[in-house]
Amino acid sequence: MNTRIIICFSLLITFCKAVQAQEILKLKDGMTQQKTDISKLSWLAGNWKGTGLGGNCDELWMTANDNSMQGIFRFYEKGKLQFTEYMHLIQESDSTISVKLKHFSADLSPWEEKTDWTIFKLIKVENQTAYFNGMTYQRIKNKLVVKLSMHDKEKEWTEEFVFYKKKL
Repeated sequence: MNTRIIICFSLLITFCKAVQAQEILKLKDGMTQQKTDISKLSWLAGNWKGTGLGGNCDELWMTANDNSMQGIFRFYEKGKLQFTEYMHLIQESDSTISVKLKHFSADLSPWEEKTDWTIFKLIKVENQTAYFNGMTYQRIKNKLVVKLSMHDKEKEWTEEFVFYKKKL
């Protein structure tokens, strides 16, 4: 009987750690960003295909060069392109890292103003999990899970994207 309790307790701890590893963090007053090198995010590079937002998604990240990585995201719903994103993962001079992105409609009309970016500041990196302010990337072998905090005027929710690494 004690062995069963220990096994159940061990499984519960493992489950809680897995759930905790994919939480979304938010920068709060007084919190500082982890200073790190962009090479700590090299596991993100590659061609990723998956699902999210109720449709199909592609995400491509190039390897780091000149303290930055560039990426492209595209979202299809019912086989029709809905929008794309141009992403710039950049290591600043103070060794903090941010993802800056711009959205574009299928006709390439921008969502953000010319000088505006949607920005996610890196809070911390743990192994192959990167916690940005409102967004988490986690790689598990050839699987990439992205959790994104979304909101509208009435509610806040988490959107999950699940990608698998593919060859170009």
